[in-house]
Parts: sequence; structure tokens; C-alpha cells
Amino acid sequence: MAQTCSPSELAQFLGPNSTAAASYICSQFTTVNDKFTDTTYAVDSTYLLFSAYLVFSMQLGFAMLCAGSVRAKNTMNIMLTNVLDAATGGIFYYLFGFAFAFGSPSNGFIGRHNFALKSIPSSLFDYSYFLYQWAFAIAAAGITSGSIAERTQFVAYLVYSSFLTGFVYPVVSHWFWSADGWASASNTNNLLFGSGVIDFAGSGVVHMVGGIAGLYGALIEGPRIGRFDHTGRSVALRGHSASLVVLGTFILWFGWYGFNPGSFAKILSPYTSGTYYGQWSAVGRTAVTTTLAGCTAALTTLFGKRILSGHWNVTDVCNGLLGGFAAITAGCSVVEPWAAIICGFVAALVLIGCNMLAEKAKFDDPLEAAQLHGGCGAWGVIFTALFATEKYVNEVYTGKPGRPYGLFMGGGGRLLAAHVIQILVIIGWVSATMGPLFFILHKFNLLRISAEDEMSGMDLTRHGGFAYAYHDDDEGNKHGIQMRRIEPSAQI
Repeated sequence: MAQTCSPSELAQFLGPNSTAAASYICSQFTTVNDKFTDTTYAVDSTYLLFSAYLVFSMQLGFAMLCAGSVRAKNTMNIMLTNVLDAATGGIFYYLFGFAFAFGSPSNGFIGRHNFALKSIPSSLFDYSYFLYQWAFAIAAAGITSGSIAERTQFVAYLVYSSFLTGFVYPVVSHWFWSADGWASASNTNNLLFGSGVIDFAGSGVVHMVGGIAGLYGALIEGPRIGRFDHTGRSVALRGHSASLVVLGTFILWFGWYGFNPGSFAKILSPYTSGTYYGQWSAVGRTAVTTTLAGCTAALTTLFGKRILSGHWNVTDVCNGLLGGFAAITAGCSVVEPWAAIICGFVAALVLIGCNMLAEKAKFDDPLEAAQLHGGCGAWGVIFTALFATEKYVNEVYTGKPGRPYGLFMGGGGRLLAAHVIQILVIIGWVSATMGPLFFILHKFNLLRISAEDEMSGMDLTRHGGFAYAYHDDDEGNKHGIQMRRIEPSAQI
């Protein structure tokens, strides 16, 4: 809170004929106070911008993870879709998405102001906040692209990415993150079950939305050719580079330190002035819980898959690690570090179980994105409602003391009820929007490529050549190796 200085009040303590001196002292006090206020804004804005850069770096992680998880003949295609997720999302989130998500004042369902960043910056938002939220929006789109990899027409990527980042995702983020949202923990005038939904960095808002959208895309498209044989038995279509998978995983791990701790948006906020403990401590704790959940999930997956398959599989471990991160994202700021270990352990089991179910249902997701982000994201929402602590909830979510907190921590079941509703409405909303979109694309033959193109690989038939040069032209001609261009079908 800004401090004020009154020359007339100060003059009473300085004696007679001291009005000029009091005015001078107050002017200097005001100058110093303004500098401290400016510094606070600058530090918080710099922190948020740095976090936005970290979250955006996750796009590189997604690109490497996707490239390594597909076959070499589709590498260029999946890399290009990752670039366009960011580019398309940038334009549509600028024009519509940010306004639908955070435009205020608004109703509980959707934002109505700040289209194309009109009236930004304001007392509510600066440009740094838009950049940070855009990085989240394109993360959701990137999740979906992994589920439908290796068999999807290029136009379908452009359509779904625009719709997801410009409308579907922003509406969900408005519900749970905007101060006007009907289920937001920041809407202190009308809290759902007296608590609102505590989805701090988006296990539900980001990961479930992207995962469920990918689920519908993959279901409507059907599995890749050769993924299941004529008897229905699963056939592994392994990605071509475990090295890229590991590289992408480490980049995503690094970016998650902007995703979760950065969601505080501010760091220079003392809980009690003049002490070592403040929001900077909560930021550090959030980074610790994020780390522990991911590490535990990775180790659990390592030994779990060893028991099931007899192998130490690096790709499975990487997916398990990311599943732990997706799960802890909701409650990372309001749980104790020991609880994060429980979160990661169960997340690994959820992922393994979802993958087994997907195989039985003949569901094909090259990156396990629907299972990882959808399944582990849903577990993360439930986990938060069970383990959120009273102290951290009241520190992180100010404005209304005495909120409900985790069921297992003695806080009752109201937070759990709110979180069950969150899971149901996200499933319902994404089903009602992305499901019909993918179905329409399918009916107009704009979703899946032809069988010939799929067998040959989209790099050759759609993008002019392979991503990797296995030999130069002279060597190829010397040994009589000819690369024949396969023309794409009439589909777009």
C-alpha cells in the first residue's frame, strides 16, 4: 500500500514557521515512495516476462519431443505444425482469445473486452500478461497436435489450432482464472462452493483441454495404418529418435519452471513485511513441488514398465516424467513437497493405466498426449482437492479468509466438489466444441490424408522431401538410388 505524507500534519511536529520545510520533506518522501512503487512494478513485470519466455521455450521442447516420437518420414510435417501452432495461436489469441479469457468487466461465461488488446495496458493488465497467457494457449494447441500426428491434413491443423486458441481454450481459462469467471478462485464475490476451483497453473485448463481435444481428433481419424494388425493386435510404430525425445523432455522440464512458478505473475509480494518469508518463498516451493512430482513419476514409470515389459524404456520414462508435471500443475503452489511425491507416484500409474486402456480400445495416439495430459491432468485436479493445505491456500488466494482446502488435510469436501465439477464441464465443453469440429473436417475430407500419402510419408508427398539427407545427390546417382516424388492426392 502506498504511503502518503501530509505537510500540514508534519508541520505540527516541526514547530512554528515550518510549513516550507514540511512541504519539502513530504515532496522528497513522495519521490522515494514513487520510486519504490515503480521498482515493484518493474520487478514483477520482469519476472512475468522471464516466465513467459520460459513457457514459450516449451514450444521447442514440444517440437523435439514430437519429432522424436514420429517416424522419420513425417519429421518435417510435425515440426512445421509446431511452428504454426505458435504462429496461428499468436494472431488468434491477440484478436479474440485474450479478450474472451480475461476481458473485464464481463459475465461468468466469457470475456467481452480488450479485443486486439484494446485499452491495454491498464490497471489490470500489461502487455507482459498477454504474452504469458498466449504461451499457455499455444501449449494447449501443441498437446493436441501430438495426438493426431502422422496422418492429418495440413489444413486441419490450421483450422483446429485457430479455433482452439481463439475460442475453446480462452473460454475455459475465463471460467477458472478470470476474476469474473463463474468457478474462479479469484471471484471472491461468488465463489463456487465457497472455494472456487484451485487450478493454479492449469492441469485442467491447459492439459485436460489439449488432451481431450486430441482424444477426439485421434478417435475420429482412427489409428495409423499398421498400428493394429488384422487380428487387432497392437503393433508398435516407434518414433525414430530417442535422442530427440530426451532433448525435448529436458527442454520441457526447464520450461515448466516458468509454467508453474511463473503463474504467480508477481514475486515482490511480502506476506509479512520485513521478514524472509513472502511470495518469493512460495515461488521457490512451487518449483520444488514441480520437481519432486516429475522425478517421482519418472522413477515409478521406469520400474513399472520394467515389470510389465521387461525393458528399461527411455521414452516411457520421459512420458512418465511429463505426466507427473502435468498432474502437479494444478496444486503446485498449495501443497507440501511430500504431497508432490504422492502426486507423481499416482500420475505414473494413471498414465500406465490409460495407455493399457487405449491399447485395448485400439486408440492410437503417437505421443500418448490424450492419456498423458488428459488422464494425468484430471488426476492433478483431484489431487489438489485432496492435499491443498489451509496455510498455502490462504496465502496464495487472498481476499477471502477461511476458504475450504484439501479433504485429506481436514478442509472438508467442498473443494473436491468444485473440482469434480471442473473436470465434468471441461469434458463437456471440449466435447461440444472440438468433437463437432473434427467430425465436420472428417465429413468434408479435410482431416485425414490418403492411404498412399500416409504410407509414403508426408515429408515426401506434402513438404517436398525428407527432413534428413541420408546421402548427397551424387552418391545417390553413383549407386543407382533414385528418389521418386509421389504426388499428393486431390485432397488439400
